[in-house]
Amino acid sequence: MTIAASLIAFVAGLPLGLVLVGSAPGGIWEQRFDFPDSPLSQALRQPLMLGLFLPIQAGGWGASTLPRTTDWGFDYNAALVRQAEDLGFDLVFGRSQWLPKGGYGGVLNGQALDSFISLAAMAAITQRIMLISTVHVLYGPWHPLHFAIFGATLDHIAKGRWGVNVVTGHRSVEHEMFGWSRINHDHRYELAAEFLSVVERLWSETENFSYEGSRWRLQDAFVTPKPAFGRPVIVNATGSDAGIDFAARYSDIVFMTSPTGSEIESALASLPAHVARIKAAARARGREIRTLINPMVFCRETESETRAYYQAIVDHADPATRPRGFGRFDGDAHAWRGAPSTMDPTIVRWGVRSRSLDRRNRLPIASGG
Repeated sequence: MTIAASLIAFVAGLPLGLVLVGSAPGGIWEQRFDFPDSPLSQALRQPLMLGLFLPIQAGGWGASTLPRTTDWGFDYNAALVRQAEDLGFDLVFGRSQWLPKGGYGGVLNGQALDSFISLAAMAAITQRIMLISTVHVLYGPWHPLHFAIFGATLDHIAKGRWGVNVVTGHRSVEHEMFGWSRINHDHRYELAAEFLSVVERLWSETENFSYEGSRWRLQDAFVTPKPAFGRPVIVNATGSDAGIDFAARYSDIVFMTSPTGSEIESALASLPAHVARIKAAARARGREIRTLINPMVFCRETESETRAYYQAIVDHADPATRPRGFGRFDGDAHAWRGAPSTMDPTIVRWGVRSRSLDRRNRLPIASGG
């Protein structure tokens, strides 16, 4: 089996052993990579980390009818995770969506696994690789106490390898599934900040903790076991001012997109300034964060075979998904503005054979850091 999925990468650059402290409403905590023995700190000893974006949503991202070997099912994705670990990858990442029957249409039919549950299950079948779940923390019955104890338990099972991509949900259809209209963009981040501040306190408090806020209340709450390295890895996917401010206060890693869309030349031109802006926002709060990006990689033995494979994907564009594709449902996510709604794949500048990816031979899939 070869890894035929999306790669994610980000660049490190912080000396180990440096303890950084960031403040947020409700308390102060150490950053996840302040612990030299944590899985994240160990991975950051190299200048570039590589991850695998799992195809647990419809088996992939391309709206093409060309036969594919990827699959959304658990057994296939579990095999991918084990292979990625064997090849020296540092993390795997699971996306989460809430879509009505049929998904985006055509091959993007909505068949999917839940990111939180499926990545949790993979903790028991892996030893080293980090596992990042995506969770919409404002949807449905989530309470900070639920989340804190589930996350602490997963951290214990995975020995500090589990992390969470905190998202607030940008599609109206998703909020409506849970019985309300979409919450205002910036207010969502205010609520997420309250939620995560309470969770952080539950992970760190050594006595019972009570809280009364705008949306959640707790009385004499306590969580055990405590996370092995202060707290799980915190990621969030964002590109807005409110989202970047949230990341500056809470996140270890920001999952970002190009602010000028997916075309490779404009992305390469715009990303350095975008990365600098994100890092500056965190440093203004006395913190350091990393950036992570998700390029699509096409792998074949030769450049000509790779280009032919790419063209075949494009030639088999699914008419049932076009013309709107990922834009079928209304959303207010700032991170995706400027990107084509059908998200046609773009050939990346570098070619790679999966068997060459080990810890001694890292390919710079994307710049950033």
